[in-house]
This record gives sequence, structure tokens and C-alpha cells, in this order.
Amino acid sequence: MNLTPELVSDILVRQGYITPEQGETIKAEAKSLPSRMRNASAFEQKALAYDLILQLRLPNGRDSGAPLTEVDIAQAIAGDAKLDHIRIDALSLNADLIESRMSRPFAKRHRMIPLDMTNGKLRVALANPYDMEGIDFFKRIAGRDVQFVVASEPDILKALTEFYGLRHSVKRAERDLRSGIDLGNLEQLVRMKNETEIESSDQHVVNAVEFMLQHAFESRASDIHVEPKREDSLIRFRIDGVLHDIQKMPKIVHAAVTSRIKTMSRLDIAEKRRPQDGRVKMNRGGREVELRVSTLPVAFGEKIVMRIFDPQVVMQDLEGLGFYADELQTFNDFITRPHGIVLVTGPTGSGKTTTLYSALKTICTREVNVTTIEDPIEMVYQDFNQTEVQLKVGITFAGALRHILRQDPDIIMVGEIRDNETAQYSIQAALTGHLVFSTLHTNDAASSISRLTDLGVERFLISSTVVGAMAQRLLRKICPHCATERFLEPDEIAMLRLSVPPGKRVKVKEGEGCFECRNTGYFGRTGIFEIMPIDDSIKNLIISGADAPEIKREAAKNGMRTLRQSALRKLAEGVTTFEEVVRVTGL
Repeated sequence: MNLTPELVSDILVRQGYITPEQGETIKAEAKSLPSRMRNASAFEQKALAYDLILQLRLPNGRDSGAPLTEVDIAQAIAGDAKLDHIRIDALSLNADLIESRMSRPFAKRHRMIPLDMTNGKLRVALANPYDMEGIDFFKRIAGRDVQFVVASEPDILKALTEFYGLRHSVKRAERDLRSGIDLGNLEQLVRMKNETEIESSDQHVVNAVEFMLQHAFESRASDIHVEPKREDSLIRFRIDGVLHDIQKMPKIVHAAVTSRIKTMSRLDIAEKRRPQDGRVKMNRGGREVELRVSTLPVAFGEKIVMRIFDPQVVMQDLEGLGFYADELQTFNDFITRPHGIVLVTGPTGSGKTTTLYSALKTICTREVNVTTIEDPIEMVYQDFNQTEVQLKVGITFAGALRHILRQDPDIIMVGEIRDNETAQYSIQAALTGHLVFSTLHTNDAASSISRLTDLGVERFLISSTVVGAMAQRLLRKICPHCATERFLEPDEIAMLRLSVPPGKRVKVKEGEGCFECRNTGYFGRTGIFEIMPIDDSIKNLIISGADAPEIKREAAKNGMRTLRQSALRKLAEGVTTFEEVVRVTGL
């Protein structure tokens, strides 16, 4: 029995989510669908009832008229069947349990997926609790007590695609590889296939990589790690800065998947002893996404890391990065100067690339020539003139910068100032009327001055060319769907070095963990910034030979908000948690 729009309509009416008249509207829309969309094949491929009802944007009669959501429909079905409702977190599913209990065709036809073993019972999510044929058949073959819960049909289809798709492709690839498979004729650039196209292909290694990439995009992953181990290989995704185990695959498949990824990114598949770097541009959902690929020989084979660069993430408006209004005004003042050096500092993974790309995008117009030197180019953007450091042919930051100055640039981005030569050319570029952006690996803004002096730059040149320095970090944000309140303990208040009147308690927020945040309590990240303008008082300290702590104290006196203060403000506003403040700022 399929989950038809008519069946769901009747359930929504019985449960008070819509009126009988609205139910008739759904049925009329369903009758008007072409016959090809109402056949068994269409029901098997799509969540037809959900798609049709959600498109109508009917008001929820049990929630002050807000539009019906996917969760509302699933909760109505669960309530009507007197079963519990759940959201499926694909990352937490036990794939071995799934495959040992239910075949993929059965799961897809009857919209079921095993979840876990609870108190000796096999817990199974289903979309249609009135599919008695499927329920009775599964009970007979399960061999143990079964507890059914209701999940939305789109949730189940997504989980089936992510898990059965990837695992099925890996197993088929393992079978084929044991008897030999030709990996020599693979394309360099690929368009992301849809599910039907993937399933109709017999190139199982290609399919496994496709499903892995789809899973990563759906999970908001920023990096994909494919790590060879002694017995097998592990796939991990970095989501909101934290790695999650996703999938294990046989060692024989790891070599084939590695070859596929290397071929896509135009790397030498025969070279396994040296690290390699490449990139892949993919078309997904009508927009281009870039993957930067890095290989590294490790103890048990080649490890591959793919960093995902989505233009919607890397090229954001500055307002969306987490700046407060006064910080944004100061930073905008930096990047709109006619000449000078703007420094962005912080460790790897602190969001420097996103800040610099977003700043360049903000000021890049047809009237200016923007040129970048990167190692490597993080994301290709056609409005910039981007060149890459290539040590093998003698292209260094300094060498490229020397040639760029002959290219009539207005704005130059130097990926990182690493040595005296690069620093000197950057200073000369600023002195001759260019605006230069660059990064340094220092812990705070004031330390960037000390770093430049360590590289041999004269202090009077620093004071006359550096417009400002900004340190930044990324804080995970509390998931808005499961945020709760609590009071800080006395030892936590002491750790933050807060001055709190006796008897007063400090209320903060944290995430309990839910489906939306994959039970982490966090969803997305925001920046915290320490922005130091080089004003007259700072210039005098630089010239007089002051150290970083002294410069930082003067900047704070002039109104600079430190990273610690920015993090505490985010904590007070309920944006992040105590644990995250401690983790990022090292209090």
C-alpha cells in the first residue's frame, strides 16, 4: 500500500492539521497529476504525497497557521497510528544492522529502514504504518520482536540513498575488483549525477565516490578524509570543525577509490610514494563547487583529503561572517583604503581564507585589477587574477609578487608572508600605492607586528604601511532547534575570570542535541575578531620598539575588543557555549 496523497490527506484531516475543505483540495491536485506520476515506479522513486502537499503551503491548523512542514506531516501520521515519531540522523545509523536485516529493494518499496536494537527489540522506522503487507512480511522474516516508529518519507529515502547507495557501491566494487576492473577510462571533470543516473551505472567505484560526495554535501561537510588502516579504510567528514566517522570500506576498494579521485583531479595515479595536490570542479544543483584534493603516503597506503569550497560559503557578504557593527565598520575602513597592508592572522582553520575572499569580492569592481598569489589557489574566481606558488619551477610568493607589480595591479592578495623577501616586496607594493592583503600565523593581532620585525622588516616601514591587523577564530554556534538554558558553575565563572557580585548567577545557553545538529548541540559557525587599527599611538609604540603585549594593551585602551572579549560577548548573547569559548580561546 503506497503512501498516496489521498491517504495522507485523510490523516491530516483526522488529526486536525487541515480542514476537510483543504483535504479535498489535496485530493483534487492529486487527481490532476499525469498518470505517469501516479504509477508504482513514481511512488518508488519519490515522496509523492509529501512533495504535493508541501507545494500547496497549506496552513497548519495546530500551529497558528504556520505552513505545514515535512515534520508536521510525519507527526500526523505517527499520531494517527499511535506510534512514536523520530527524525533519522544518517550519520548515526548502523549500516551492518541495516544490511543484515533488510534488502535494499524491500526497504525502498516499503519505505522502511532498521535503526538499532533497543531492549532486545529491533527498532524500525517506516513512512507508512498502514502498509500491512510490508509490516506483516517483515515481522515474519525478522526473527525477533520489532518496534515500529514513524519517520517522514523524505527522511527515509535520503537515508536509503546515503547508506544503501554508498555501501552497495562499495560492495559491488569489492566484488568486481577481486576479479579485475578497468580504472583507466575515467573523466577529469564530472557533473554530480542524480540518484537514478547513479543507480543505472555499472561503474561501482565511480558510484561509490559519487555517493560519498553527495553524502558530504548533504551533511554540510567542509572536508572529506579517506584514511587507509591496517585492515580496512575509514571515511570521515569534518562538520562544523569536528570530524565524524562515516563509513568503513575494504582495503581493496580504498585503492580503487583513491585512483578514481586522483583521476578526477588530474593527479598521477601511478605515483603512490609522493604527496600530490589537485582540484576538481563539480556542477551540483546548478552551481559550481570546487574540491581541493591532497594525497599523502601514510603507513597503510595513500590518505586522501578533499576540502570542499562552496562559493556560497567561501564568498559570503562580510555581514554574514559574524562581525559586530563597529567591527564591520572598522574592517571596511581597512579594505577601502587606497594603499597599505591589511593583515589577517590566526591558525589554520580559523576562517582567514573566507574573510579575505569575501573582502576581495566586496571591493572588486570592473575599475580595479585584483591579483592574488596563493599556495594553493583555494577557489578559482573569474573576477580575480589568481596565480599559484609552484616551487618546482621557481614561482615563490616573493618571485610572483615581483612580477605582479609589473602587471599594473590595484589590489594584491599575498596568501601568506613567510619570509623576508615576501615581506619586503609587500612593503614596497604598499609604499608605491597598492592595497595589499595577506595572512600571518600569529595568535593575536598585536603579534603580527612582532612577526614582521622577526622577518627583518624595519619598524618605521611597518608603521607607515600597515593599515590594520585582525586576528580571528571560528566558534561553533548553538543549534537553534535544541537550545536550552543553564547557570554557570562557580569554577566555570572563575575559569572565565568574570567579576560577578556575590549571590548572582550567570545564565548561558547550550544545545541538548537533536536531529538537526546530529546530536552535537551545534549548528554552523561564526567568527570572532580582534581588530587593531594602526593609529598614531600604535605607530609611536611600533617605532619605539614596544613588544606585542604593550601594543595590545594600548590597542585595548583605544577600544579594541580582544578575541576573549568577543567570545564572551557571543556567550552572553546565547550564540555559543561555555565549552566552545574555552576550547577556542584557551582560557
